Amino acid sequence: MKRRKTILLGLLMAALAGAWLFRERMGIGLNMARQRFVKRTVDDRLREFGGAARQRWAPLFKAGGVIYPPKKVVFLALKNERVFEVYGGNETGLHFVRRFPILAASGTLGPKLREGDRQVPEGIYEIESLNPNSAYHVSLRLNYPNSFDRAQAAKDGRTNLGSDIMIHGKSVSVGCIALGDEAVEELFTLAADAGAGNVSVIVSPTDFRTHSNFQTPGDCPIWAMELWQEIAGRLVALPSP
Repeated sequence: MKRRKTILLGLLMAALAGAWLFRERMGIGLNMARQRFVKRTVDDRLREFGGAARQRWAPLFKAGGVIYPPKKVVFLALKNERVFEVYGGNETGLHFVRRFPILAASGTLGPKLREGDRQVPEGIYEIESLNPNSAYHVSLRLNYPNSFDRAQAAKDGRTNLGSDIMIHGKSVSVGCIALGDEAVEELFTLAADAGAGNVSVIVSPTDFRTHSNFQTPGDCPIWAMELWQEIAGRLVALPSP
C-alpha cells in the first residue's frame, strides 16, 4: 500500500512538473509570437519605459540648466573611442548632458561606401524615424545615405550605398550603433519628446577635439578629408563635456 502511494505521488509530481513546463513553454511561445505579429506604436513603447527614462534624464538636464524636453538635441558617436555623447539645449545654447559606452559598432574607421561593407557611416545625419518594433529592442533610424553621401557616390560611380542604419539596443552591430537596451530606451524617449526633427547626429571616426593629428586610413577616399574637416568643426563648436 505504501509503495502504491509512493508511485501515485511520483506520478502526480511528474504531472505537475509537466504542466508547469508546458505553461512556461506556452508563455515563451506567446511572447515570441506577440513580438513577431503584434506591432507596437511609439506611444506603446513610451508607456512601457518612457516614464522611467524621463526620471533618469530629469536630474541630468536640470544640472545643465536645460528644461526637459529640450528644443534641440545633438547626439555624437565617436567610433574610435566607442563613446556616445548627448547634448541638449534651449534658448541658452547647448549643454553636455551625458555619455554612454558604445557596445558594438562594426567595421573600421572611415565612411560607409556600399551595402555589405559593415561600416558605420560617418557624417552629419538626422533622425529619420523611430522604430518601436526593432529586432534590437527599439531603434532610431538615421537618414543615411544623406545628400553628401549620394553626391560623393555619384562622383565615384558607386551605387547600392546601403541603408537601414540605426542606433539600437542589444550589443551586436552590422553597420549600426548598439548601445544596449536601457540606453536606447532613454534616447528613444528623448527623441520622441524633443521631436525627431530637432535631433541631429554626428558620427565621427575619432574625437577631433583631442586628436587633431588624426591619420587618414589608407583605403579612405580623398573626399573623406573634406567630410572630417566639417565634422571636426561641429565637434569644436560643442561645449566641453
